[in-house]
Amino acid sequence: MAAEATSTVGAWQATQPDAAAVWLSGLTVPWWIAGGWALDLFAGSQCRPHQDLDVGILRRDAPTLLAAFASWAVFEAKDGTLTRLHAGRQPRAEVHSLWCRRAADGPWILELMLDEARRERWLYRRDPAIQAPLTQVIRHAVNGVPYLAPEVQLLYKARAVRARDQADFDRIAPRLDAAARTWLHSALAQAEPKHPWLTVLRAT
Repeated sequence: MAAEATSTVGAWQATQPDAAAVWLSGLTVPWWIAGGWALDLFAGSQCRPHQDLDVGILRRDAPTLLAAFASWAVFEAKDGTLTRLHAGRQPRAEVHSLWCRRAADGPWILELMLDEARRERWLYRRDPAIQAPLTQVIRHAVNGVPYLAPEVQLLYKARAVRARDQADFDRIAPRLDAAARTWLHSALAQAEPKHPWLTVLRAT
C-alpha cells in the first residue's frame, strides 16, 4: 500500500509516564521515558507541564513494539510531514520519530523515538562514535519506570537549545554525578565542540 501523508497535525493529550508503563508492560524489549519527563523522573519531581510524552526504543526493536501496537494509528514524523505506517511495514531508516494515537481521529498520545544500538551498546545517531552501554543509558525511577539517563537526554537537547532546554540543563547539570558529567562533557566536546554548556560542565 502506498504511503499516506497528512498535514493535519491534531492535538496532543497530556500523558503521564505511568500510563505508558501500563501500555508497554507486556513488551520484552527495552523501552524508556525520554524528553523532559525523563529529567523529571531523574530529579524526582515534575518541574513544568508536559504537553506530550516521549518514549525511546531501539530501532531494531521497532517490529516488536509495532506488533504490540497493531490496533493503534502510527505515523512516521519527518520534516514536518506525518506518513501513516501501515501494519507490517517498518520505519524508514531516515525516520527517527513515530507519532502514535489509539484511534485514527483521536489525540496523539505517544511519540516514539528510535535510537540506534550495536549489540548491547547505545549509539548516538548524530555521531555513532559517541556511545554507552545500554545498562548505563537506561535508568529506573523509584516506581520502576525506565527513563533515559539525564546526561544522554541533555546531549540530545544540546543540538538546538530552547529556553526550556536551558532551564533543564541549569536544573539537572548540578545533580549529575562525576561519571555522568564526565561522559556528557566528552560527548558534547565531540558533537558540539563550541557549545557553551562545556564551560559549565568543566566548572561543576
